[in-house]
Amino acid sequence: MGRIAVVNWTSLDGVIQSPLSPDEDRDGGFERGGWVPLYSDDTLNDFMQTSTVNAAGMLVGRRTYEILSDAWSEADESEPAIAAMNRMPKYVVSSSPVERAWQNSHPIEGDLSAAISAIKERTDGDLVVFGSGTLVRALAEHDLVDEYRLMLFPIILGHGKRMFDDTGHLARFHLSDNVITASGVAILTYTRDTQA
Repeated sequence: MGRIAVVNWTSLDGVIQSPLSPDEDRDGGFERGGWVPLYSDDTLNDFMQTSTVNAAGMLVGRRTYEILSDAWSEADESEPAIAAMNRMPKYVVSSSPVERAWQNSHPIEGDLSAAISAIKERTDGDLVVFGSGTLVRALAEHDLVDEYRLMLFPIILGHGKRMFDDTGHLARFHLSDNVITASGVAILTYTRDTQA
């Protein structure tokens, strides 16, 4: 049985928009992109690589899929995380058609909860969710997330797309791991609390 693990960079005020580069996502006039590289170090990079390499599959929204596909589908596979992303199944949730040029990509159609539950049934390991704010909110609303791996950055961005809104389902998690990087990023892993 697979597990859904949300792996996201977030600012102190909950913003997840355009973390890697200024031009990644300017929706809503967002001009503060590229805030993650300022804090990058080996600990952070190792955490992201481990989360990627150990994943059984990727679950992403359309916009994140397009960003990742553009960046990594043709990249040098000598890097273990890139090779892992290219080989693993990628499940794309979108309300509009997506050009699926990236190998091993599959659209998720119909009822989100039923479709994801079926994918979890046939998966052995973690289905990681990177970025994908709209999808993360939908997963929370349907109570489908098993683990959050959040990299909390010591920065307030003031505005931008956030990971959560007011439609989430009540769910309890416990802190199962935590690391503080030299640059002050808190890497926090919250695992689903099985005792309701």
